[in-house]
Amino acid sequence: MSDLVSDTAMVMAAGLGKRMRPLTASQPKPMVRVAGKPLIDHALDRLQEAGVGRAVVNVHYLADTLEAHLKERKQPEIAISDERAELLETGGGMIKAQDQLPDPFFCLNADNIWLDGPRSGFYDLSRRWDPEAMDALLLVVPHSRAINFSGPGDFHMDGLGRLSRRKPGRIAPFIYTGIQLVSHRLLRDAPEGKFSTNVLWSRAIEEGRLYGTSFTGQWFEVGTPEAIKPTENALKRG
Repeated sequence: MSDLVSDTAMVMAAGLGKRMRPLTASQPKPMVRVAGKPLIDHALDRLQEAGVGRAVVNVHYLADTLEAHLKERKQPEIAISDERAELLETGGGMIKAQDQLPDPFFCLNADNIWLDGPRSGFYDLSRRWDPEAMDALLLVVPHSRAINFSGPGDFHMDGLGRLSRRKPGRIAPFIYTGIQLVSHRLLRDAPEGKFSTNVLWSRAIEEGRLYGTSFTGQWFEVGTPEAIKPTENALKRG
């Protein structure tokens, strides 16, 4: 645990999973099984392996199903951020859960699958973290390490690690993995209700305080039912 700057992660699990239909007609997306286990267990297993002791999971769509599954989990210790009343999106979800989160905290999407490289991605984020310079540090991956991904990318990164967004109609070399390390400073003066983390990232970019670090493992885009089989095949190969 001493290698990590936080012992807590927020796991984003409240979304409607529309792109994963019809598999999400009767179950939340984090419960869709890939390689024999629900997506959220892939993420929680990685947290456990890295030594992150606590996970705050937000729930909204078919929340009872997800909560019942999470109750069976011993590690990491699970806390729930209940969004049954209103889906708050990524930014609003972090604000609602803020009182349960230390400063800084890891944040990741519940539908993430990845294979670590020489070191854990959480270790790489911790090693790179500089609270004086950063509001958030994003784990990004080059196209060559992004399996099933066919988009134009998300970010450019300068020599210091500062991120800037892809320009419309262009290709950017780095893709956001859905994993980040977040300071409470990023969350200050946030909008009310539901909003995307992109709002907070944009301000951090303007202030030169949004940074990235390049992931050394393999990351899998598992956004649609069609992506499941290629992901399972790649995981078998390791």
